Amino acid sequence: MDTWIWIVIAVVVALIVLGLLFVLPRRRERRLEERREEAGTLRERARVRTEQAERSEALAGEQAEEARRREAVAREQADEARRQREAAEETAKRADELDPDADEARR
Repeated sequence: MDTWIWIVIAVVVALIVLGLLFVLPRRRERRLEERREEAGTLRERARVRTEQAERSEALAGEQAEEARRREAVAREQADEARRQREAAEETAKRADELDPDADEARR
């Protein structure tokens, strides 16, 4: 082969090598940048989910506290109803004891 063919082949090979040396690092950097963006997106999603979870936990705590308060009120009302029933029964018993016409079976 003539010398000029070898020179052309060498120049072509050199251009290919230079092209690869130029393209490969940029390609790698592009992939790294894509991964950085994806990681940022995932971090943002995690932050939003964390905020939602914190709001849900706070709401659940408030609801639990409200349930405890309502339960305490219900217990107080039940106790008051029991006291009123006992007072009514005592009053009825006392009325039966005082009433001369009261049925003997109720005494």
